[in-house]
Amino acid sequence: MSNIPPRITLPALWGRFKEGTRLATAGGNWARAVSLNVQFNLRWFFFDGVLSAGQDGIVLTYLSLYLLALGASTGQIGLMSALTSLGATLMLLPGAMLAERFGKRKLIVLLCGGGTTRIMILLMAVTPFILHGQVAIFFVIGFKVIADGFANMSLPAWTSLAGDIVPLARRGRYFGSKNLYMVVSGVAATLLLGNLITQNGTVTGYQIAFGVAFLIGGVATFSYSHIREPAISSIVAKPQAYSLSSLVQTLKDDRNFLNYAIFGMVWNLSIGVAGPFFGVYIIEGLKGNANDVGLLSIAGSLAGLPAMSFFGHLSDRWGPRKVMLMTGCLIPIIPFAWVFARLPIHGILINIPAGLVWAGFNLAAFNFLLSLAPPVKRARYTALYQISVALSAAAGAAIGGLVINHFGYIPIFVISGVGRILGIFLFARFVHQKAEG
Repeated sequence: MSNIPPRITLPALWGRFKEGTRLATAGGNWARAVSLNVQFNLRWFFFDGVLSAGQDGIVLTYLSLYLLALGASTGQIGLMSALTSLGATLMLLPGAMLAERFGKRKLIVLLCGGGTTRIMILLMAVTPFILHGQVAIFFVIGFKVIADGFANMSLPAWTSLAGDIVPLARRGRYFGSKNLYMVVSGVAATLLLGNLITQNGTVTGYQIAFGVAFLIGGVATFSYSHIREPAISSIVAKPQAYSLSSLVQTLKDDRNFLNYAIFGMVWNLSIGVAGPFFGVYIIEGLKGNANDVGLLSIAGSLAGLPAMSFFGHLSDRWGPRKVMLMTGCLIPIIPFAWVFARLPIHGILINIPAGLVWAGFNLAAFNFLLSLAPPVKRARYTALYQISVALSAAAGAAIGGLVINHFGYIPIFVISGVGRILGIFLFARFVHQKAEG
């Protein structure tokens, strides 16, 4: 018998490459055990997420700087964060009602999150061609409020559909793998467009960046449109299910979820106090530039890369609550570290460990919410939780803007750190893991 290995041909290599890509985009080798239809959905969900991350990397990193270039003040940037959170809050319950009552979850995501939101990004890019001064600033802020509002309107439907697309037993690994590629996409987009903005040195650079974000988002929408929506429960939510008394009763009936919502309010209020202003602090407090802000974002994202797979496996083994506790106890250190930053490079160094722990926390928090909500009420639970997040984030941004105007940046870092400590204590004491029903 010959021990000579079989000859490797180009078609064989191409076949291995296609098989490896097919499994990688479906979450890894474990995807062999699921049906081809599930793999199909996982792949298109993967592409949508990776492309959306590229779009978000541009918009989230450079919008505040874009407004500064247009002449906005830190107070107006804080106002934008507050208004977007409040506007997004108003759209959550209508979005949940649409998802539960009409069931066309993919269509809701495509029209709201994939359509309206991305058109608003395009309008942000073209605004300076038409308007100038304070009028342009308030129109860009208005487009951002509309974009976030419709994105949140699609969020209950998106979360409900995600829970049906990704098998429960492998959610940690799938989202860990998917998030890793999303980070790479976000880093690449942030770095490339940050260099373009810095080299251009004018408002036009930001306009080009937002135009590119619109194009990337359009391809993400195309990818999401290929998902085959699984059938959902025949239970249809009546309009009365979204009355104030009914929603309050939902919270009373599930005390564990109520405690989680309270934790979310405290936690996101603390995040909101400082979150919108780190990039602005690099520019105004540490005398950096747009490229420094891009590097700040990239440092955190790259640091999170090795954490994705690790925390994904850990979430499947331990459960997401333990991962949230482990990472959540480290997150309060981050804003305190900013108190000692004196140069833009210091902020970048802070964001490296921050990116590591935030990667694990965000992955576990999403999986925890999916496990907490009964599948048939997943859209409603998502809406209720996100309302608590949006209201508290709006309050936090407003408080942060006021504190900066009167006392400077350092106090918001201290307030944010203390609030995060309180939040994780509430989570550890009052919120418990619950198996998905």
